[in-house]
Order: sequence, then C-alpha cells, then structure tokens
Amino acid sequence: MIRKMQFLLCALLVFAGQVWAEPAQRPNILVILLDDAGYNDFGFMGSPDLPTPNIDRLADMGTIFSDAHVTATVCSPSRAGLMTGRYQQRFGHECNVPPDDQGMCPEESTMGDVLGLAGYRTICIGKWHLGNRTMYHPNNRGFDEFWGFLEGARSYFPDTKVDRPDNYRAILHNRQQVDFEGYLTDVFTDKAIEYIDSTRDQPWFIYLSYNAPHTPMHAKVEHLEMFASHPRRELAAMTWSVDENLGRLVKKLDEEGTLENTIIFFLSDNGGAGAHNNQSSNAPLKGWKGNKYEGGHRVPFFVTWKGTLPSGQRHTGLTSAMDIMATAVAVSGLPGTTGKRLDGVNLIPHLNGTVEGPPHEMLFWRKDKMAAMRHGPYKLVRLEGYDHRIYNLDTDLGESVDLRSAHPGQFEFMKRSLVEWDRKQALPDWYEDEEWNSVTYEIHRALMDNESPRYMNPGQKAEFEAENSKN
Repeated sequence: MIRKMQFLLCALLVFAGQVWAEPAQRPNILVILLDDAGYNDFGFMGSPDLPTPNIDRLADMGTIFSDAHVTATVCSPSRAGLMTGRYQQRFGHECNVPPDDQGMCPEESTMGDVLGLAGYRTICIGKWHLGNRTMYHPNNRGFDEFWGFLEGARSYFPDTKVDRPDNYRAILHNRQQVDFEGYLTDVFTDKAIEYIDSTRDQPWFIYLSYNAPHTPMHAKVEHLEMFASHPRRELAAMTWSVDENLGRLVKKLDEEGTLENTIIFFLSDNGGAGAHNNQSSNAPLKGWKGNKYEGGHRVPFFVTWKGTLPSGQRHTGLTSAMDIMATAVAVSGLPGTTGKRLDGVNLIPHLNGTVEGPPHEMLFWRKDKMAAMRHGPYKLVRLEGYDHRIYNLDTDLGESVDLRSAHPGQFEFMKRSLVEWDRKQALPDWYEDEEWNSVTYEIHRALMDNESPRYMNPGQKAEFEAENSKN
C-alpha cells in the first residue's frame, strides 16, 4: 500500500513544454520500440538496401525526426529513460543489465502508472529488461497485462533450455510462464492484435517492445530465402519480418476504425550494434551501440496521428525519447500538477506548429566514465581520465574535427554545463562488468582519436595484450 501511494503521489507530473488541451476523445497510445536497430536501416531514413514499405508508409503519415535521441547507448538504461520520461541517472539506473536483485527504481512512475490513472488499459508486450524480481515486474510497474520476457535477449523460436519457469528469458503471460509456437516477432504482433480486440470500453496504451533485430540473428526460413543473396541477409530478413508485422498491425487498426484515434511512436532503444554484431548500419553517423558518438544514441524516430497531426513532415529539432512520456501525459488529458518533473517535452505543439524551435536546446548522456552533451548543433564528448572533444554537427555530422581550439568559449561553456548536470544526478546503483568496461573505454578512446579500436571484445583484448607482452 505504501508503494502504491508513492505511485499515486508521483503520477500527476509536471512536464516541460506547452500544456495541450484535452482532445474530445482520448487517443489510444502505441509505442513501438525496436532493439539495436541501425539509424540507416529503414527506407524512411534513407536505407539503400533494406526494404521497409509498411514502416515507410506509417512514417509518411506523420513526422520523422532526424535529430532524435535516446537517453543511453545500451538497452536497460535507455528503456528506463523512455519509460519514466526522466534522465535515468536521476535514480541511479545509469549502466546496463541490472543484477538479479536490481531494477528500475520503484519510486519512479512509469508510463503504465500514469496512463493507468488516466483511465487507460495498459499493456506491455515483448522485451522488458528493467529488472527481474517481482517488485520490478511490469504488473507491478503500472501494466495491467504483460506478455513477453524479462531479460535482455533470447531465441526468437521456442527453446527448451530457455522456456521453463526458472529462466528470466522464458515467455511470461503476466507472472505465469507460457509456451509459444512460431517466430516471436509474429507472436508479439498477434498478442497486440488480441489485446486491441479485447479492449472496447476504454482507451489503451500498448508498449510493443520487439526484441528484433537484437542478436541472436534468427529469421524465418522463407525470409532468409527472400534475401539469399543479400550481403546483410539475416538483418534484412529480420527487418522484413518487423515491417510485415507492423503492416498487419496498422491494417488491423484501419479495419477497426481506430487508426485515426491512435497516436503511434516508433523508435529504437539505442543505435545499431554495427557490422561486428548484428549487421546494422548507422551511416552517416560515427560510432555504434555502447559509445557516446551519434551512432550510439541518435535513432530513427517518428510520430504519427492520422487526421490530427500533419503528415509528410520532417523535423530537424533536437528531440529525446523522454518526450514520449510528456506527450502521452498531454494527450491523455491528465493535468500537469505537483510531483516529479519530467525531463521530456510535450511534442504536440512542435508538431502542429504552435511552438517553433527545437524541443530541446540541450541533452546529456553519461555511463560510468563516458559522457556527452548537446548544445544546439554542438556536441561535447568526455572520456574520464583521457580527454574531451567538441564538434559542430551541422558541418561535421561524422564527428571527426575537434573544435576545442577554434571555439574555446563554446568548449568551456559545454564542459561546465556537463559538470553542473553531473552534480544533479545520483551515483549509479550498479556498474557493468569491468572486463567489458575496459573494452568500451578503448573503443571510446579510439573514436575520439579517429582511430580503429585495437579490440572490440574481451577475447580480442586478451589476444592483443598477449601479443604485446611478447614484444
């Protein structure tokens, strides 16, 4: 009861940006989150080789954001920022893969908590990755229904080693382990359609969190055959499956007559893991999942609300995944009042032309020894114990030309702003494995110096050190 009262006290939030009047009919809210998808792996983002016709049509119905970012470059903290609308560093969820006894702070309100209080049926489907213990379970974090898995990754097909009650990667319906047949991308979509069918007397919020295209690189045989000669065969097949399924989902909404009363958000949880992992492409960005260059946290993102918001737009303003929570609060009709302040911004006024300019002037990122910030077009990257770099993304999207000497005033302002932001955040509640942390540090150093990393994983690091010890 005490915990529930904390949720109730925190659920009515103050959010940044303009308050938008409650619509005549509260829209359904659909958040579609992909896992490790590359910035340049969709037609609407300019991909030359991965066809995504259904996703492209959905993007064309709304606004595509070309400078959109998640709050972290790895899965779990990114999801914590999205789910709360706040920098996850505020509550210690800075690093990836919380230990079995850790998870997203129970004193933080989620979109499920808030939209449930607003009268929505709240549904979580797919990958959770915000804690395994009962207190962190989606049913205890504001979701009426959960159909998915708790951990970070799993097989896309049934697996007897995984699909058992004692495994956090097993599929759960609420708290009960269940078996499934087929391919998970299909099955998650089936479940979303089932929940839409069964929700008739209230608006719904569905958090549809696909694990695609995260490893393992599993795809359906028929899709692998379609892309038999493709240089990124597995990724092309997995992405085609996501596209096919989103086509099914949008068709369902259209046939039900609810597409025009559904606001849809589409994004990835972080940048693509790169050719070395899941074959993804973040071109023309520098970096990939796990580092503070643009390829780590700038993601494909669009918002569609057919008939209410303009279609065919491209927005170049600085935008964050945290804005989804603030926007959802606004369209739900829930009043902004006292409570924990959101770091996100209500995007509706920026989409309908009521407010000009970017949703954010500044954004910040931090994970252990790596940090970054944006101020307008300028990007600062910091590696603790090593150095800083500053770039102008308007003229150097590839982050290759360090401007510290050319713009000392801008550099000092950003360095100071990042330190001031640091001081307002909590210390991490846990840290990642030191073996991987040292690899990530090396990758970050190499990117700062425009070099190729000397190693990409602990095994390569051991080989590198062994070879150098001989010299």
